[in-house]
Amino acid sequence: MSAVVPHRVRVRLSPGRRLLTLAAVAVANRLARRPPAEIKAVLTRLRKGARPARYAEARAAREAVVAVSLRCASDQGCLPRSLATVLLCRVRGSWPEWTVGVRARPPFGAHAWVEAEGRMVEEDADASYFRRMLSVPPVRR
Repeated sequence: MSAVVPHRVRVRLSPGRRLLTLAAVAVANRLARRPPAEIKAVLTRLRKGARPARYAEARAAREAVVAVSLRCASDQGCLPRSLATVLLCRVRGSWPEWTVGVRARPPFGAHAWVEAEGRMVEEDADASYFRRMLSVPPVRR
């Protein structure tokens, strides 16, 4: 089964930024294959020492991830997309909130996303459409 990618963000990335983003996507794809508790444990360790991400930072990271990866740009790519986004932010010294939840209304489905400054980053649905199951927020200082 193939997925149709509705749109891709056109972002100009320097060669170094592109390589860094591709590395974050590769690590995210590996991490996405692990059990949820293990993902949460890894992210909890990685967030230490990072400041909370601003919305613009998290959005720029998400746009870079979507620009380099068709899988992350697809509707089925929410887990690796969200993981790559937090990893890319972490390299820059910040941490958005990584969240996994389920739809509050039928049809049932899981979804992963990032939040910054108290709002979902570039998601089409309203936050009330999902119920949070687990998250890794930034450490508040």
